[in-house]
Amino acid sequence: MEDYKGGSVSAEDIISQLSILPYQDLGFAKVDHHRAIRKGFPEVIYGLGKTPKQIYDIAASLLQASDKLLVTRASREIFEYIKDKIEDAKFDSDSKTIVVNRADHEEKIMGVVVASAGTADISVASEAAITAELMGCEVKKEFDVGVAGLHRLLDRLPSLRKATVVIAVAGMDGVLPSVLGGLLQAPIIAVPTSIGYGAGMEGLSPLLTMLNSCSPGVAVVNIDNGFGAGYIAALIARQGN
Repeated sequence: MEDYKGGSVSAEDIISQLSILPYQDLGFAKVDHHRAIRKGFPEVIYGLGKTPKQIYDIAASLLQASDKLLVTRASREIFEYIKDKIEDAKFDSDSKTIVVNRADHEEKIMGVVVASAGTADISVASEAAITAELMGCEVKKEFDVGVAGLHRLLDRLPSLRKATVVIAVAGMDGVLPSVLGGLLQAPIIAVPTSIGYGAGMEGLSPLLTMLNSCSPGVAVVNIDNGFGAGYIAALIARQGN
């Protein structure tokens, strides 16, 4: 448009460029290069079910138009394949994510807290934290503050009460979000995990607990969906700031 304003290109040239599809067709994937324009954050790669080469090809395409990359549910094998070709890629073993962040001097948005009920929930909690961090948030982590030892949670209330939004990650009985919802003004994003014994039904039990919460201000994402929770939390923090 600047070239058109300056007279170096014609209206027909502009129309021709705008008519190009806003994605790159790789055959096995159509990479959405306009996701960041529409949503404020580029397309994220879900690693499960894809080969290392497919993930690399999508990642390389995304990095042509973006300074950030997130791959969720990635393995060490996938990371080693990508690391050989994208040297600044980083792997987080807790969340099983691959991250590239080439944004310079990004001002951090404060107010996101990720709380996990138990140590076994850290994988999902870390996925939420890394997602929000890559979206420009400063994330505070409060891990292993489940209600089986309520004093641990109460001890962290001063920190939690400063939050703009809280992500509460819990398996087993899944009651941490309800307790936080009754104590905090901030909205709670509840994340049920598949951690638990047989009657937990791989996360269905905590999911139903969270959906039936009597505490106001609690919203629920899908089982083990740390990425979805981190994304929503970052959007709330952006609006709050």
